[in-house]
Amino acid sequence: MSLLHSFSQLLQDPPPAFAFELSEAGVACVPCARPGEIRFRELEPGIIAVSPSRDNVQRPEILAAHVASLFPQPGPNQKKRRTAALVLPDHSARVQVLDFDSFPGSADEQRALIRFRVKKSVPFDVDSAAVSYHVQPAGDNGKIDVVAAVMSLEIIARYEATFRGAGYLPGVVTTSSLAALNLVPAEGVTVLAKLSARVLSVLVSSGARLKLVRTVELDDISSDDILAVLYPTLAYVEDELKSRADRLLLCGFGPLAHAWQPEWQRELGVPVESLQSRAGAPGPYNAGLLGYLEGSGAVE
Repeated sequence: MSLLHSFSQLLQDPPPAFAFELSEAGVACVPCARPGEIRFRELEPGIIAVSPSRDNVQRPEILAAHVASLFPQPGPNQKKRRTAALVLPDHSARVQVLDFDSFPGSADEQRALIRFRVKKSVPFDVDSAAVSYHVQPAGDNGKIDVVAAVMSLEIIARYEATFRGAGYLPGVVTTSSLAALNLVPAEGVTVLAKLSARVLSVLVSSGARLKLVRTVELDDISSDDILAVLYPTLAYVEDELKSRADRLLLCGFGPLAHAWQPEWQRELGVPVESLQSRAGAPGPYNAGLLGYLEGSGAVE
């Protein structure tokens, strides 16, 4: 079972008719029954401004028009809203792996404990935020790791309202990196580095268990700036997991991946590869969408 399926517990049978990934650069969309028909609509600057602390959708009418134009309704009299999964930018939410010595059995107590743990680390009122979480099996040290995603209700509401205005009924909501984890091998220790615009997301998984999530807004896209994030991440792997990383997977780097891969492999002492998908090449604005297709079983 993929992390996305376990984490959201929202995947429906049948799956949504469409899946979307949103970013400041554009909107990617695919009919879930036809995973080879991915379309991308570029957005003008200022339509979406990604932030965890304020409304992301700055021009909802224009965004709704772009969304509606990707796969127009088959007839002018079609009024029924089509179901949709939304993959939102990483920087619009806060995702953390929290460890607990013990974890309550009641869902209300679990959610309250998570809100307490993340309260000082999120730039919004966590008491009125949406909280989703997945309890992972206890590790060898007896600790219980919980993957928690926290997002401002205002941000979610505006994204969902925009899609309803475009004729869709939003259901599943996740973030790009969480969805992209479905493309990561479920064996060994893997570090995924995913770049989208100036936001670098770094995730560490051990087998099928997520161990670390970091999202960093970079001042500059340079090898040194990214290595400054990767070095302590690999140190964490050695210190906490008592192991070396088996691989570093890159996504969203484009031509820079080919330029930096030999240097990073030499500097970090870890095999450096590109993230792969059976439905296409994962990039900065569609990796979550491809991961969603993989995790939902749309790709065979």
